Amino acid sequence: MDIDGVDDVHILDPELLQLPGLSPAPLKPSSHIADELFSQWLSLPETARLVKSLIDDAKSGTPTNVSKNYATTDVSGGSALPAVFLSSSTPPLSPRSSSGSPRFSRQRTSPPSLQSPLRSFKEPKHELIPQFYYQHGRPPAKDRKEQCISMVDQFFRNYIDGLHVHEFKSITKEVCKLPSFLSPALFRKIDPNCTDIVTRDAFIKYWIDGNMLSMDTASQIYNILRQQGCKYLRQADFKPVLDELLATHPGLEFLRTTSEFQERYAETVIYRIFYYINRSGTGCLTLRELKRGNLIAAMQQLDEEDDINKIIRYFSYEHFYVIYCKFWELDGDHDCFIDKDNLIKYGNNALTYRIVDRIFSQVPRKFTSKVEGKMSYEDFVYFILAEEDKSSEPSLEYWFKCVDLDENGVITPNEMQFFFEEQLHRMECVTQEAVLFSDILCQIIDMIGPEKENCITFQDLKGSKLSGNVFNILFNLNKFMAFETRDPFLIRQEREDPNLTEWDRFAQREYVRLSMEEDVDEVSNGSADVWDEPLEPPF
Repeated sequence: MDIDGVDDVHILDPELLQLPGLSPAPLKPSSHIADELFSQWLSLPETARLVKSLIDDAKSGTPTNVSKNYATTDVSGGSALPAVFLSSSTPPLSPRSSSGSPRFSRQRTSPPSLQSPLRSFKEPKHELIPQFYYQHGRPPAKDRKEQCISMVDQFFRNYIDGLHVHEFKSITKEVCKLPSFLSPALFRKIDPNCTDIVTRDAFIKYWIDGNMLSMDTASQIYNILRQQGCKYLRQADFKPVLDELLATHPGLEFLRTTSEFQERYAETVIYRIFYYINRSGTGCLTLRELKRGNLIAAMQQLDEEDDINKIIRYFSYEHFYVIYCKFWELDGDHDCFIDKDNLIKYGNNALTYRIVDRIFSQVPRKFTSKVEGKMSYEDFVYFILAEEDKSSEPSLEYWFKCVDLDENGVITPNEMQFFFEEQLHRMECVTQEAVLFSDILCQIIDMIGPEKENCITFQDLKGSKLSGNVFNILFNLNKFMAFETRDPFLIRQEREDPNLTEWDRFAQREYVRLSMEEDVDEVSNGSADVWDEPLEPPF
């Protein structure tokens, strides 16, 4: 008699079957144990009565309850049927041996009518994880790719041989959705061999096949500006962008006849970009730093705004004018360098000698100047931005390094007292009421609220809106006195436009002052010319 699963006879447990008169010994060597067990079960009188009862129930139409018949039928002189046959629809699992039962070494599929006491293990389904890393960038979606190709075909329809650099600006702005002044840089990226022409196939190969289309704007600009094989942006990489901006932006048209000031403007913009965004201070701008900054938003605004001074982030000409005029005022011999004696005059001698010494020790930032003991224009740009906007994180870091004399990462009361001693002496010289350092220290602790009262960390400064005033108290007498008197005019300015930074307000005030001084000079010179002319009768 053929029974499914005969090949698995060797895995049956004779103790589990519990048939009377059957020794477990022959189960292991016999290959026909299933046939023998079934024959023995059929020869039992109780089995015959069970089969007859099932047949009678079937003839009479009575619902058949096999489980009940099994449970009420005795085997061999009142002995209960084996537990394997008395189970309900789902049999119990066979007992697990401590040494590891061989019954679990194989899987077995039982007929649907007879449930096997052995568990059937199913292979787990493997879920496919979609690809999330692409070495050369994620390829664009099919519909977006087709839409872009359609636009490219439309632009190149009348330029079968390709586009020249002056014709490429529409592609940069309409297809790539990038600021128009990036057009020359993008053109040179697609045309590395300097053939002065970009064909349709060359553009598609770089922009679509190179997966530039699927990148975010910051990544696109980063890849366009950086040099081949370089993993960061340098100051020189922004020079072509500024050259194009100066040549095309209507707000800078008046500078096109003065190449010297064009160059100074471009340098100032680049210095401001690296001051605020290059937080590592290495001069190497990474993609992460570019994404975290607000440069991309400012660049996109340039195409929308004709007034360059309304773009106060980085590109304002008025801001450049203030910075350069301040530098020119201090540079007495106009050799484009500033020494200690020059810098001490800044802000009507507002700074102390001790803080100026720390600046020239190059602790907060290494000078780019090659002349010993002098700072260059770039160094001055970093200084004035830090001095006039102490609410920004770059400024806080700049002055924190100055005050942290032992460079251990914390500012102690002794270090603060070292700088305040000169400040106190200056207050006495201008007949100001002297303030004890103990009172100043309590005021500083209340303003900052540090985790530890015996020192102040950089994180403590970043968590307080009054951190900039701490440095003014220590080494800037003019701003310290203004803070103590709480000038109502400055308070009203802050409330009128809270989006402006301290630097924005300073540049605004200084530009008005410098403009008025220039107007007075022009009027004075004009009056002198008038008096020098001979008087003539009106007729």
